[in-house]
Amino acid sequence: MQLMYFTEQPMSAYPARIGLEFGATALMFSNKYFDPIAGSRLYNEYLEHYVYAEEMGIEGFMLNEHHNAPFCMQAKCNIFASILAATTKKAKIVLLGNPLPLAENPVRLAEELSMIDMISNGRLVSGFVRGGGQEQLATGVNPAFNRERFEEAHDLIVAAWTRKGPFRWEGTHYQHRVVNPWAVPLQKPHPRVWIPGVISRETIIWAAQHGYPYIALNTPIDRTKQIWQIYDNAATEAGFTPGPDYHGLLKQIHVAETEEKAIENARQFMWMQGEFTGLAHPVWSTPSGYGSPENRRAFVEFASGRSKNPRYRPALEKQLEELMIIAGTPKTVIAKLRILLEETRPGILAFWGNDGTVSHKDAKACIRLLGQEVFPAVREMAKEFDLKSPFETSQPVSVKYMNGLNQPIPAAAE
Repeated sequence: MQLMYFTEQPMSAYPARIGLEFGATALMFSNKYFDPIAGSRLYNEYLEHYVYAEEMGIEGFMLNEHHNAPFCMQAKCNIFASILAATTKKAKIVLLGNPLPLAENPVRLAEELSMIDMISNGRLVSGFVRGGGQEQLATGVNPAFNRERFEEAHDLIVAAWTRKGPFRWEGTHYQHRVVNPWAVPLQKPHPRVWIPGVISRETIIWAAQHGYPYIALNTPIDRTKQIWQIYDNAATEAGFTPGPDYHGLLKQIHVAETEEKAIENARQFMWMQGEFTGLAHPVWSTPSGYGSPENRRAFVEFASGRSKNPRYRPALEKQLEELMIIAGTPKTVIAKLRILLEETRPGILAFWGNDGTVSHKDAKACIRLLGQEVFPAVREMAKEFDLKSPFETSQPVSVKYMNGLNQPIPAAAE
């Protein structure tokens, strides 16, 4: 099993009350409430957490990015990845990930990722995402072209990584007279690609068609099983047999010395659920054209007061009961993780360890207890349940390469 550490890196030092009064803290909530002094402190604390996680035995750092919102301070996950590439030695650097539709120059993004892979001595796992709906609006990208741009940018990046240059790219959204990067990945044919997501059936199927592992982002057990069913059916049609090494799961898991302290800090996981800070207005989250019609309708009906939030999460106590959030002492957490692993059987498990206003001291205590007590127990359970990671099964980086198609490039690019 591949174990990863993750935090959203929230900008927790801002007036939460004002955010709640405004009703949304993404996109239109003024950055006048951002405190760069506190931001500097938090950035360096988060960096310290990742480095410490490697010391405690974590096998990967999960990094992401969001924009125009205090719930995530990472404006560019490649920057943190670059720092970790130079300051750590063994842990995989897992980007989940770069929002491809926001990329104006995928070739330059391919070069950045290649640099990270070379500096880290081949530790990069390059995940790609579509990006949040409000981020399309923040960057001036037409939401209706989100999926088209995502898929074409992906194809161009893989081509830049794997094709000998110079060559020309004439696509629908990207045109390059010359593609000839000298910064290419250390890993061959290219770094592994993992795809994260929550709600999009189309993205699950796309990941399976390419043979990329899919990482379910903090989904309930029943929803996670549904995702695996969709993925596995599409994988079978694509011509390969899926298993735990293609299934990943991110879970909010906090460990402390006492049950009381763990529950107190676990309440900070409600941060992104609107208890302490609002998310974007539902229409901003799913602007017209961004998602499937049925998902769009659900958010619009919520915005108009005719239905509940389609991403609604119950109270903390209920989430703890249903293992949406796992918190406690190492002994308690290990027992709950046994249930989670038996039910969902992932080969990739990411620990979303800290969020909100959890103190620097408590965050490091969580990481220490994970490393010293929880991870060893999880590794033993993984052996018991035969939950192998992609690195243990020598999983190919893509079914396109597995099928011998060593130039996964659309006809328009030739």
